[in-house]
Order: sequence, then C-alpha cells, then structure tokens
Amino acid sequence: MLQQQSLHTRTGQSERASRQWNQKTTMLRAGAHDIFTSALRFQIPFPCTSLVPKSISTKLIHRRPSIIPTTKWGLRRVYVQSASYALHPRSFASKPHRPTLEIESFSAEPAVKKLTLLYKARAATAGLQENWADVETDDETHLSRSSDGSDEKELEEFSEEWRRRKIAWLCKELPAHDPAPMIRILNRQRKWIQQEDVKYIIIHLLRIRENNIGHRVHKWLIQQDWFEFDPELASKLADILAKDLKVVRCRDVFDDIINRGHVPCESTFILLIMAYIEAPVKGFVDEACDIYNRMIQLGGYQPSLSLQNSLFKALLRGTGGTAKHHLRQAEAVFQNMQTAGHRIKEDIYEGLIWLHSYQDCIDHERIVCLRNEMKQAGFKESRDLLVSILRVCSRHADVKEAERTWAKLLDTGVGLTSQAYVYQMEVYAKAGQPMKSLEIFTKMQEEGVSMSVIAYLKIIEIMSKAQEKEHAENFMKQFEDSGLKPLQPSYVDLMKMYMCLSMYGEVESTFSRCMSKCRPNRAAYEIYLESLIKYGMLERAEGFFADLQKDGAIGIKSKMCNIMLEGYLNAGQEERANQLYDEMCHKKYDIEPTLMLQIKPLLNLGDEDVNKRLSLKLVAEQREILIAIFLSGAKVESHDENKTFKVHFEFNEKFEVQDVLKAHIYETFYEWLKPVDRLKIQAEDIPTQFSTVSHGSFRFYANQFRPGGQMVMPRLIHRWLSPRVLAYWYMYGGRKSTSGDVIFYAQNYKVEDIECVGKALRMKSINCVIKRKGKQFQIRCQGKDAIWVWELMEPYILAPLKEVLKPKARIIENEDTDFYSEDEFNEGCSESMIDSDSQEGIKETEIESESLTQ
Repeated sequence: MLQQQSLHTRTGQSERASRQWNQKTTMLRAGAHDIFTSALRFQIPFPCTSLVPKSISTKLIHRRPSIIPTTKWGLRRVYVQSASYALHPRSFASKPHRPTLEIESFSAEPAVKKLTLLYKARAATAGLQENWADVETDDETHLSRSSDGSDEKELEEFSEEWRRRKIAWLCKELPAHDPAPMIRILNRQRKWIQQEDVKYIIIHLLRIRENNIGHRVHKWLIQQDWFEFDPELASKLADILAKDLKVVRCRDVFDDIINRGHVPCESTFILLIMAYIEAPVKGFVDEACDIYNRMIQLGGYQPSLSLQNSLFKALLRGTGGTAKHHLRQAEAVFQNMQTAGHRIKEDIYEGLIWLHSYQDCIDHERIVCLRNEMKQAGFKESRDLLVSILRVCSRHADVKEAERTWAKLLDTGVGLTSQAYVYQMEVYAKAGQPMKSLEIFTKMQEEGVSMSVIAYLKIIEIMSKAQEKEHAENFMKQFEDSGLKPLQPSYVDLMKMYMCLSMYGEVESTFSRCMSKCRPNRAAYEIYLESLIKYGMLERAEGFFADLQKDGAIGIKSKMCNIMLEGYLNAGQEERANQLYDEMCHKKYDIEPTLMLQIKPLLNLGDEDVNKRLSLKLVAEQREILIAIFLSGAKVESHDENKTFKVHFEFNEKFEVQDVLKAHIYETFYEWLKPVDRLKIQAEDIPTQFSTVSHGSFRFYANQFRPGGQMVMPRLIHRWLSPRVLAYWYMYGGRKSTSGDVIFYAQNYKVEDIECVGKALRMKSINCVIKRKGKQFQIRCQGKDAIWVWELMEPYILAPLKEVLKPKARIIENEDTDFYSEDEFNEGCSESMIDSDSQEGIKETEIESESLTQ
C-alpha cells in the first residue's frame, strides 16, 4: 500500500511538474511570439536565437517579407525612432509588471539577456518561479553553440533565396504593366533592391525583347541616389534600341553617356546613325549627320566605307529643292572618303554634282573639278549626270555647253526623259530663242516621250512671254484635255499675256475658266483686279475687292491694296483713298513709292501722323481667333519677364484645312508678324510656322491661358465660347470624324479644365462627350448636336472648307430640344469676348503697348 501510495504520489508530482513545465514552455513561446511580432512591427533589429522558435520566425518572415533584407544577422539593420520601446500592451494585459526593452546595442548577447528578462517577468506573473537557472543555462549554452554561425548562415541563405524570388517576380510582373504602375512597383522596392538587381532585370527584359520597358527601368535606375553609372550596360541598351529602330530612346541613352563624361562605343555610333537613316521621319537625316560628326570629332573613330555610302545616299533623298541644303555635309563625307583612301563609286560623284546643280549660287569650278576626277577614275558620264549639267546650263543660259551636253545625251542611245527636254527648252528661252524651244517641244511629241505637267507648264510659259498667242492657246487646250494638273500657273501666264496685249475681255474669260476648273491662286485675283482698274470698271473692281476682303480663304494683300489705291487716286476719289490708306497703315502694308508721293499732298500728312497710324491694336475678330488658337494649344513666349509676349502659330500642310487656314491666319495677323515673315508673302511662300512680334496686347491672353507657362482653362471660358471661337477652334484644332461627328481637340489641359468647357457647352444646349487618350482630350458632338453646332459655326467657316468640315446631314423631325438661336447663344458674351474687368485690363495693356511702340 505504501509502495502504491508513494507510486501514486510520485506519479502525481511528475504529472504536476510536467503540466507546470508545459505551461511555462507555452508562456515562453507566447512571449517570444508577441515580442518577435512587435519587434517586426516597429522594425527593431535583433538576432534570432533558440528562444524564438524557428517555425515562428520563419512564419513571420514569410508574413512580412518587405522589411527583412539581409545583414550579418540575417535581418536588415533598421534603426528605431525612439531610444526605448515599450512592449505591446497586448502581451502584458492586466499584468502588474511592464518592463521596457532598452535598445543599446545590436549584438546578440545583450538581446538574449533582455529577452530572458522579459520572459522571467511574464512567467512570474503566472506563478512560474522555479527552474529559471536551467533556462538561463540552456540559453547560454545555445548562444555558445550558435557562435559557429550556423543560424546566421541559415538566415543569410534564406534572405538570398527571398531576394532571388523577388527579382524573378519583378522580371515577370513589370512587362505586364503600363509605365505609371510599373514605376510605382519599382518605387516600392527601394528599401532592399540594389543596382546589381536592377541590372539583372534590365538584361532580362532586353533578352525577351521588351526593349521599351528595359529603357524605362534604366531611366528609373539613374534617378536613384545610390546609382553608379555603368557604361557597359548603357552601351548595350543603346545598341539594342538602335537595332530595334527605337531612335528617340536610343538617343536618350546616347546623350546620357556623353553627359556623364564617357565616350560611346563605336558600335553605338554606327547603329544610331543607321537607325536615323532608316527611320522615315523628316529631320532624322540631319540628326544622323550630327552623330556622324561626333563620331569623328568626339570618339576619334574612322567611319567605314559602307556607313559613309549609306549616309551619302540618305543626303540625296527627296527632290532637289529639299536636298540642296545638304551640300556642305555631302562635301564633308566626300572629303573623308578621299582622306581615308577609299575607292569612291560613280554614283557618289553623280550625286554630288546633282546637289551642286540645285544651288542658288552654282560653283562651276567645283563641278568641272568633279567631272575631271571622274574621267581620271575611268567613269563615263551617265544620262543622269548629263541631265544635271543641262540643269546648270539652263540656270545661266549657256547655249554652247547645253548643245554639247545635248549631243552627248543623244549619243548615249538611252531614251531621254521629259526633264531633259524641259531644261533644253529653258536654255533657248532665256537666250531669247523661243522658237527653238518650240522645236524641242515638237520633237518631244514626235518621238513619243510621255508628256509631263512640267513640259506643258514650261512651253505655255515660254509662248506667253513671247506673246505667241496662237501657240499658247493651242497648248493650253491640249493641257486641259490631257487631264493633268495643276492648271493655275498656265492660266496665270495666259492672263499676263492678255494684259500685255490689252485684251481685258480675254483676261476675264480666262479667269472664269480658271474659276470653273480649279481654285485660282492669289496671282490670278491680282491680275483680274488690275484688268478691271485699267479697263475703267472701278465700281466693279471695288465690289470684287470687297468680296475678297470678306472671303477669309483669299483675303487681300499689299499688291491688291496698291492696285485699288492707284485706281482711287486716278479717279480722284480722295475720301475712299484715305480710308484705304488707313487700312494699309493699320495692316502695315508696303505702299509703293509713286503712290506715296501722290497721296501725301492730298492728305497733308507729316511723319508724326504716319507714326500714330502704325500703333498696333487687336480688333474683335483677332481676339476671338486668339482664344480659339489658345484652346487648341498654341504656344506663347516672353523674353522680358512677362511684360510682352509673342504667339506662335503652327500648321500641318498635309491637311487641306490647315493649308487654307494658314493663309487666312497669316493675312489676319499680318500687321503683328515679324518684318522678316511679312516679306515672304511676296513669293506666296507662307511658312508652316511663324510668330508675332512681342507685344503687350498678348499679355492678357497669356495670363489667362498660360499663367507661369502652365496650360490653364480660364474661369470665364463659358463667356468666351462664341460661334466664331468654336469655328476657328474647329478649323485649327478639330476635325470631322468618319461618322460625321464634330470633334474639338485640346492637349495638355487638366481633366477639370476640359469638364469646365463641356459644362459651358451644355449650358448652350450643345451636348458633348469628353474622351481622353494620353494628354489629348476629345470634345465630341454627335448626331443632332453636331448639326446644331455646325449651324452656329457655319457663317464663320472659310468658304473652301465648308464642304470638307460639314458633318453629315441628318433629318431631325419633331425634336423637343429647344436650341438657342445665335443671338441667344451670344447672350452673356461681350462683343470682344471679355467681361468688363478684363476689358479694363485690355485697355490698360493697349495704353502700355502704345507707349512701348512710341
């Protein structure tokens, strides 16, 4: 019994001891879990020991991977924000003791002692007081046992594995995102990612042909504070982008290499030059020449023969008029090929002579030298080379050389082109032998050479200047029957001939034929107006002149005004002459000296009066056009601390609307243009880009639409959206869709600005839909709204563009929508599109501008 009782006693004591030990162990593990979790949450660095079970630490590491990069302890050393840290209240809720953990060192031993102290405090609150010496002994034993670095090595291997997995995830994830989300993902990795990791990602993206994304990641990399430039990576990236014809991105990396004081590799130069040559973009040939010059001057490399041949052929692209400005670069390439001792091919000599033949000032000595070098090299003069020589002869009326060249052309036995016949006709015409030109043209017809537009234009021009009326009319009839175009230059030549012959009736009939078959150019209108004045039909000429003023697509120019002014002076109509003179002074038109001598005595003008008439002031039409231009994204510029501004106009000649509108805007703002730009109108060669003079009158619009250089929609835009503003916005920055919708474009504005415009249109019963693509917004009017807005804009749309821009007509019956009339539409808009406060600002601006002008 005693043995059984003692056995039961020992068994009970053993069970109680076991329960107490399990309870202590559970409390220790719970404390370790809480402390480890709190340490991770507040980013307190500490080593991992046996007190924290491996399963807990591994689980927590997997749960919070974003703050576990490596150090010698396997965890990233993150500094705490405070010198002391109180344990999380949840770990010691309703407990009497709350000891704190003082952060003094990052070594392992103090951390173990502090953790043990905390475990003792927690266990004491639970009544577990015994066997702590054993725990301390076990901890010290484990610490000495882990001094061989087994745990440290294990954590380092684990962290390295996590890094590899994270990089692999980035390599897979980045190609699936747009630029903005991709940059956000990269920004989240700044805490742990290193340059070698980013380099691996870039190389991987290039390997899978995600070149654009690789370039974006490289741009992100160079913006980091810890970035160190890697020339090898940059050169490899530039080479791959150039092979893929990503010219702009490749040039970005290329410039970055140079800006950091390095010289790109020779392969980078070559590939970038070839990419520029192969890209069918205007202006890229000039960029290729720039890289070629840097390759020689900066890199000290010697370009290969194939590269120089490719660049030289690229310089000869296009017509002679567009390629002639490449002569200097072509000569430089030619000299480099000679200096390097390369054998120059025949087509290089021919191309260089072809460029020389199109120059305004032809260098005859250089052409002769090149021809002699060709003979020494054993090259024969081809048909194309002889045609270039004929072109040179036609420029200077060198009949003897032209005849020798013509004979060589006939001896080649190769069929002649119509261009060679045209040059030969021009030689005889300039030499005063128009009938020989007629013989050449007749021979051309007999030999069955295909008749080109240039041939008809040239023979009609020659016969008209020679006043061979019958031949000119006969060839004009053939030209009309052939169906070739354009016909305007030949009609103008005929009208000039009839004017010289004083056949004013024929001038009018030819002008009518021109109006019926094509759109007359400005020269035709001027000749017809002059014929009316000389024929004594002043009232008819005055009505025609008024129609031209109303027609925005044609307008009036300096020569037309001088013709009308001469007619008024000859007829003795001083009052009308005075009015026209005021308009010419306001538009800054040049007045012919003879007319100026006639009008000064009649009007009794002095120099001071003339200067007063030249002061600039914006009229209502110009103000509304400016608003439309700014809505479309026009640029302004100031060089005197925002006191005066100049407005830039840009047009695209590929579109008919832009080509017609360009002439109208040029005429409307003629007095505001620079003197250099105003001279170009005489040759009817209006540039695609021009700008106004810097003036204070543009300050109000710059402050409203471009404050501080930023594109902003004025808060009063709802008052300024008149039918004229919408019409010019539609012509300058809009289009008609294939479905017949009216679309207004706006770029670089904020979303709330465009919504403000949409709200203003809806207030005027114009429903619209706003769409966005990148930085470009579309304000689209569909269906009946497109018809309604077109009816408002139509009176202000230029006549030649109405058929092009008119939306599809749709039958609208029994509509309940109550549209505004044009008068109601304009209600709330001031006459000059500016409210009273703004109007005072305009007046003040004009006073300042007049003082600046004086």
